[in-house]
Amino acid sequence: MFTHRVRLLLIGAFLTVALAATLLLEAPEATRTVDEVMESPDSLEGRQIAIRGEVLDGSIDNTTSVFILHGETDQIKVDFSQASVSNGLDDNRTVYAEGTLSFISGEWVFEADIIKTSCPSKYEEATDE
Repeated sequence: MFTHRVRLLLIGAFLTVALAATLLLEAPEATRTVDEVMESPDSLEGRQIAIRGEVLDGSIDNTTSVFILHGETDQIKVDFSQASVSNGLDDNRTVYAEGTLSFISGEWVFEADIIKTSCPSKYEEATDE
């Protein structure tokens, strides 16, 4: 059917195309802190981004599916009504979220698609005893 030489050329062409596709694919963006996002939210509006921060104490409202995520100086409202949420969403928990930043009714809202929580001890500083 195909000669040995033709098969080698086809395999080489396939590998070349696969390598080129890998190099041309856009690398995923780095996770941003709440403070980094709020430095210049206009530049991120409508883009799919990943954000991390801590859930503000008492801010989780399960009836409206929103909570406030805060950093060192800034905070942002997170709408998790359409999100896949891991167990453990609670006050003062560190959260990683993927979604879209939008300007809604005069305020910045992060519309989350995925929310992951992590063990708080992972982020606590080690103490010397």
